[in-house]
Formats: sequence, structure tokens, C-alpha cells
Amino acid sequence: MDFDYDLFVIGGGSGGVRAARLTAMGGQKVALAEESRMGGTCVIRGCVPKKLMVYASEYPEAIEMAKQYGWDASSGSFDWSAFQSHLGSELTRLEGAYEGNAEKAGVTIYKQRARLADPHTVELADGTTKTAKHILIATGGRPVRPDMPGAEHGIVSDDLFDMPKLPGRMLIVGAGYIGCEFACIFNGLGVDVSMYIRKAQILRGFDDEARGHVADCMQQRGVTLHTGCAPTAIEKRGDKIWVKGSNGHEEEVDTLLWAIGRKPNTDGLGLEDLGVKFSRGGAIEVDEYGQTAVPSIYALGDVIGRVELTPVAIREAVAFHETVFKGNPTKMDYDLIPSATFTQPELASCGLTEEQAEEQEPSLVYATAFRPMQTAFAGGAERVLFKMIVSKETDKVLGAHIVGPSAAEMIQFVAVAMKMGATKADFDRTCAVHPSMAEEMVTMKDPVRVLA
Repeated sequence: MDFDYDLFVIGGGSGGVRAARLTAMGGQKVALAEESRMGGTCVIRGCVPKKLMVYASEYPEAIEMAKQYGWDASSGSFDWSAFQSHLGSELTRLEGAYEGNAEKAGVTIYKQRARLADPHTVELADGTTKTAKHILIATGGRPVRPDMPGAEHGIVSDDLFDMPKLPGRMLIVGAGYIGCEFACIFNGLGVDVSMYIRKAQILRGFDDEARGHVADCMQQRGVTLHTGCAPTAIEKRGDKIWVKGSNGHEEEVDTLLWAIGRKPNTDGLGLEDLGVKFSRGGAIEVDEYGQTAVPSIYALGDVIGRVELTPVAIREAVAFHETVFKGNPTKMDYDLIPSATFTQPELASCGLTEEQAEEQEPSLVYATAFRPMQTAFAGGAERVLFKMIVSKETDKVLGAHIVGPSAAEMIQFVAVAMKMGATKADFDRTCAVHPSMAEEMVTMKDPVRVLA
């Protein structure tokens, strides 16, 4: 059978675009459909604009610190509209780069919604159909809202970058990395921020000691945390939103942000009718090579719900290309993936948490917390945390966790060592860079805890 394309990708995010480009550059005929903006969640409404907001929110503290270092400095006021305008221009530039690079590689782009009519046929929103030997679903995910009266008065993370003005007061419901990052961002921009947290602590799934350290720092910086609390009633009162929590707390805010999770974008794709299977959470089920229950259909990225990180989607795309188009069956390696949460301070991790290690094998925990030189000189009280979990039997480093400035930059290289199988002895025999925060990763000599 002759097909219009060797590969048709649905979704123009980082994973979908990488798979399309690699395949087209290999001489195959490739098309991609994207109903929104090229670049997907990460570039348009996620990692990139969020990180730029993180930078913006850090300047007031940096200016205050500059005073302690002898500079005559003042922060003045923050111009949200000016920042928004610059941000919009940058995202448009990046969107153009994604589209231009894909087209340069030979990818045909359809700027419209697509669905599957059969295992080899894609139907576009304008009614036209295209056939393909292989179809790749890379539609990502989206933030969810709760099913409760008044939920419509809140916004989700996708809406944050288009707010007409900064709120005076903001309530964030949810304490995963998205909720915590934006709590720190808006707190840094001068917004009065509070959070409703259903559990007893923020950042579920991260190392308990590390996330507790972040929570303490957030509160010291002025973010109010209501733990064990979920909204029970929401009303629009004039230009304010009134919210009552399950702990009896009530407040009126200018903006209510739902940060309670994300779900895969699979609605209306026609996958169920073709026999594609889904997990309980709605993610597309795939095998080790990204193949669904329908042999011609593959999926990757957030829509498969494995590790929802942009670099992971990109590597899954490379594995897909190697497997399907280069005859080199390649499985995605999900072991020891480093990650960073851009709270203030940052939390970066790789490998096992202390709690996971305790369940797995006898281990040693090394940790230190201290005021870094730059902060201490300026009279700041905030401490950084360095933590390492080591196998008692093999001396292999099982986990590393850093809380503090530039934690993400440091964990990237710690992860390289861990991926190579580094032991605690390897770290110990590495000479320190002094004076630096990172030297603590090679100077922690005695364990603070033994996990039996």
C-alpha cells in the first residue's frame, strides 16, 4: 500500500517535533499536525515562560543583597505589562524557530486539529485525510480543574501568562511542583500568596527532608501554607473570589489558581475506537518501544504518563526514531533521571529519596545544611541543604538532593557521575572547588543516619 507519509505526528511539542525532524532528516516523508502553537506546553505555556518568570521574581532579593555588598540600589516597582510584552515576543521567536527548523528538515506542518480515522489514516479539521505508515501521538497534557461549584472562577497554569495585571492576593490550590513554583514566583513579584495543601506537606514524591526544607524557606519568604486543607466552597464576590477551606479558613483573593494536576490530551483523537488501550489515569499504554496495542500507532511524552519532563519526551523521540526508522530497537532509559523544581530556593534531585532507599536496601545518609557565603555575608538566614544516599553494601550513590541557589545546575553533573555508577569513595577522592557550595558534595565524611 502506498501512503502519503512514512510518519504522521500529532502534536507539535518538543517530543513530537524532535521525532518528526529526525525522521525527515533521514529521508522519510513526514507530516505533523498542531492545533495550537508549535513548541507545545514547555515552550509556550510551561518550562520556558515559567523560568523567565522565575528570573524576574528573583531580582528584588538580588537588589536587596546588592545593598549589603555596598551598592546604592533600589528595586522600584515591577512593570507586569512590560514583562508580558517582552515574554510574548520571546515565545513568538521560539515558536518560529520550532516551526522553521521542522520545515527546514522537510516536515510538512498542518496547523489544525487532527484525529485518527483508522490505524493508518489521519483526518484533519478541514475534512481532508492523510495516510501514513506510522502515526505518532505526542499531544501532551493539560491542567485540570476540580468538579465543584465555583471552580470556574479559578484559572489554571496555562492562563497565568495572559493575566491583564498582577493580583494583590493569590490563593493556589495544590502543592506539586507547578503550584510551589508559581507560589514562589508571585511571592517574589510582590503578590500576597497563600496555598491550600490537601496533604501534610508540599511536593509529594520528593525526599521528605528536602521538601520540608523548601517548605520552611517558602514560609520564611512570606508564602502562607494551609496544610491538610482543601476548598469546600467558592463564590464570586464583586471583583474578589471568596474561598472556604476544609480547616475552616476563609479568605478573599484576586486570583485563584488551580494546580491540582494534569491529564493526558487524548480526547477526540479516535483512539478508543481503534483499540488503543489506556491506563486508569487516562494515559496511553505503550510497550518498551513506545508502541500501542495498534502496531502502526506509537505515543510518547506526557500523553503516556511515564516521566513528564521535556528532556524525557525528547529522548523518547530519539528512541522511537532509532527503533522504527533505523532498525535499531531502542528502549528509553528511565533510570536516574535528574529533575529540578524551580522554587525559591531550588530543589534538585537524582535517584532515590531517603524513604525509597529505606524500603530498598540498607543505606547511609549523608547530609549538611548551612548558610552559603554569599547569603551569610549579606546577613541572610536561609540555609542550603546537600544530601546523599549511599548503599551500605556497594558504596554506590543511590540518590542526591540539593536545595539552594543553582541546585539545578549542580545536579546535572552529579547525575552524570551517578549514571556512571559513582560510589561515595569516588566523590570523597575528588578534590573540592573552594570556596563554593558544590564542594559539599565531596566533603561530607560521616553519615547522619543509617537506614537498616
